[in-house]
Amino acid sequence: MATPKKEYYRKPLPSSCIDFASTEGKNIFKEALNEGTMDCFFILSSQFRTQDEPAYCGLSTLVMVLNALSVDPGKVWKAPWRWYHESMLDCCVPLEVAKKEGITLFHFSCLAMCNGLDVDMVQALPTATVVEFRDVVKRVTQCESQVLVCSYSREVLGQMGDGHFSPIGGYHSGRDLVLIFDVARFKYPPHWVTVDVLWRAMKGLIVDLGQ
Repeated sequence: MATPKKEYYRKPLPSSCIDFASTEGKNIFKEALNEGTMDCFFILSSQFRTQDEPAYCGLSTLVMVLNALSVDPGKVWKAPWRWYHESMLDCCVPLEVAKKEGITLFHFSCLAMCNGLDVDMVQALPTATVVEFRDVVKRVTQCESQVLVCSYSREVLGQMGDGHFSPIGGYHSGRDLVLIFDVARFKYPPHWVTVDVLWRAMKGLIVDLGQ
C-alpha cells in the first residue's frame, strides 16, 4: 500500500516574521506609511498574486513587478486584453524547466530585461554590506517607479523550503523592518522581517547555490 503524501494548509510564521495582518503588523504599516517609506506598497498590493506553480516564485514575482510598473507586454493574454501572466515569460528559460526547477537570479534578471525593464542586479557577495542594502531599501520604498526584488533562503528565516523570490513592499526605519510580499500565499502571508535577517537570508542563498 502506497504511503499517503503529506498535505499542508499553510504554515505558521516563525518568530523571525511578523504577520502583516496582525495587530502589530498593522501598527508597523501605519508608522511606516507616516515615514514615507511605503510608496511602493500600493502599486505592488494592487497586483499581488499567488504563484501558479510551486516553483514559480520567480516568475510570479516578476509578473507582479511588470504589471505594477504598467509595462505593456505587447501581446494578448486573454482576448482582447494585454496583460502579463507567468505563461508569457519564456524568453530566457523554458517554462517547463521553470515549472520543475524554478529560476535563478540570473534567469530573473534576463527575463526582466527581455520584457523591457531596466535591471540593477546586485548579489549579496562578501564585498557587499548590509548598510548598502539598507540604503537601497530606503530609496526604493520611497518611490513608485522602481521595485526591489530579493532572492533569499527561506531556511535562514526559519521557514519551510529554501530558495525564494519576493518583492519588497515597504520599510519601517524605526524598527528596521521590510515588508515581504510572499507570492506563495498558500504557504505564508505577507510579513515583516528585519533588514539584518533578510540580508543573512540573501547571503545564505549565495552560499548554498554558489551564485
